[in-house]
Amino acid sequence: MADKCPVDHGSHSSDQSCPVDHKSRTTWTSVSSGSSTAHPVNASSLSTEREVSSIPRTDNGNWVYPSEAQFFAAMARKNHNPHAPDMKTIIPIHNAVNERAWSELMKWESGRGGEKCGGVKLVNFKGRPNDLTPKARLMTLLGYSAPFDRHDWVVERCGTRIRYVIDFYTGRGAGPSSSNNVSFYLDVRPALDNWEGVKMRAENIWQDWFGSVHSSSTPSQS
Repeated sequence: MADKCPVDHGSHSSDQSCPVDHKSRTTWTSVSSGSSTAHPVNASSLSTEREVSSIPRTDNGNWVYPSEAQFFAAMARKNHNPHAPDMKTIIPIHNAVNERAWSELMKWESGRGGEKCGGVKLVNFKGRPNDLTPKARLMTLLGYSAPFDRHDWVVERCGTRIRYVIDFYTGRGAGPSSSNNVSFYLDVRPALDNWEGVKMRAENIWQDWFGSVHSSSTPSQS
């Protein structure tokens, strides 16, 4: 398996790719251990169906996630030696992490008037895995593990654009069945690059520092 998600969503605002740009350090082996085989299955058996996300675009459509076949093809194109059975594990996790990120973002947007103009929409996105945010840098200095990825998502709320920063952390699930689960921890918050972002962070300082990291556990199907 590859050491990062192989789908390079380069056309951030011109197509209907999923909104996560994985130029990251994600170790996908951890979410599919045991599912790989020594003899890859014919890729023609993979599904071409694409799941429509809950994340709205500015053109009144919704972002669409890549299919099993698209994931496999992207990995093969980049010489990542993909295994077809892994696609059934990777796709649900990939999509679930996106949905969770949007859900946490919308908690910040709740009550801020976006519903008056058709709702908050995702304008564009960018993967920045090599750029630690100031908050992530501080947390690592305090002894916490660094996030495995970072994404910046720009949303539009009634003509106002707000950039959100998402730090992605990974870890094993807790409990008796933890060996079959993978937990993703998301720290979602507005960037401090305009007055709106500063105001939102100041008004929700408790959420920012103590309630913004949420765990989402997904079965590894191993």
